[in-house]
Amino acid sequence: MTTETTSEVLRQHAEDAFADELAALARHDDRPRPERWRLSPWAVATYLLGGELADGTVITPKYIGPRRIVEVAVTTLATDRALLLLGVPGTAKTWVSEHLAAAISGDSTRLVQGTAGTPEEAVRYGWNYAQLLAHGPSEDALVPSPLMRSMRDGQIARVEELTRIPADVQDSLITILSEKTLPVPELGTEVQAVRGFNVIATANDRDRGVNELSSALRRRFNTVVLPLPATLDEEVEIVTRRVGQLGRSLDLPELPGGAEEIRRVVTVFRELRAGLTADGRTKVKTPSGTLSTAEAISVVTNGLALATHFGDGVLRAGDVADGIVGAVVRDPVADRQVWREYVEGVVRDRDGWKDFYRAAREVSA
Repeated sequence: MTTETTSEVLRQHAEDAFADELAALARHDDRPRPERWRLSPWAVATYLLGGELADGTVITPKYIGPRRIVEVAVTTLATDRALLLLGVPGTAKTWVSEHLAAAISGDSTRLVQGTAGTPEEAVRYGWNYAQLLAHGPSEDALVPSPLMRSMRDGQIARVEELTRIPADVQDSLITILSEKTLPVPELGTEVQAVRGFNVIATANDRDRGVNELSSALRRRFNTVVLPLPATLDEEVEIVTRRVGQLGRSLDLPELPGGAEEIRRVVTVFRELRAGLTADGRTKVKTPSGTLSTAEAISVVTNGLALATHFGDGVLRAGDVADGIVGAVVRDPVADRQVWREYVEGVVRDRDGWKDFYRAAREVSA
């Protein structure tokens, strides 16, 4: 891919978007590296958590959260156990998975997207049926899955939303993860994983009961739970960073009022998630949705676009109110009542929130 093409895509892969940081880390990385890893485990953790190199190069944080979680995740991938990132929606599972693959293998695109319709071929291999009919089973007719290619090359493969994949397809991973081999009985051969191969899977713990992992498959993973941001300030920092990155990719300017409205959006989401106001004095009902950090990022980004294209160039309460209501009110009856009680019981009398109260009332009318 050319530089011009890469710069024009809507969302770059992690290894392209942060190529300079990865190159800087590689230059300064003198620690032991597992075979076929682009960086040492220490450098991979630094890439995710951020830091400053000896020459003053600043590595921006990709994940804001407990350091130990990242260290355990990286260490797992240096062993023969696969990694399962588990958490509620919006806890950056996919984001962390992508950046781990980018830092370790330099390629985050070897991906199986889990859905109810994911076939076994997506995990194992498929066939080019024109070649198959013309010449029968052969290497030329074989279509390798992202996992098979990663096994051959010694790279990281990713499986998104593992628990959404049908159970019989999930179980095709067992031999890959335990024996590090993928039989191809049609050709009387097999693909053996070379050193450097491993798998990062993600799963949403709200999908329990959809397609539970078998005990045999679960044993092949080391599970790392990604928590929601621990504090208001931590979540504000996450939203601010991601909104800034998204805004630049969409050519949205940095608008006055952004910090204040981001803090307000995050406060609303955290209080409704917790069922309690930030000061601990007032209980509130919780809506049916997750109100994740990812949704807060979306609300603020949409507000920036509104303020830029249809506002006065200042991010205001009215620019984010629509998005907040859309995120909160998933059930048009129960959630709407939750929202009204929160607005009238909490927002109305909160100091400095009169503008947001008016905007929320207007949107909810």
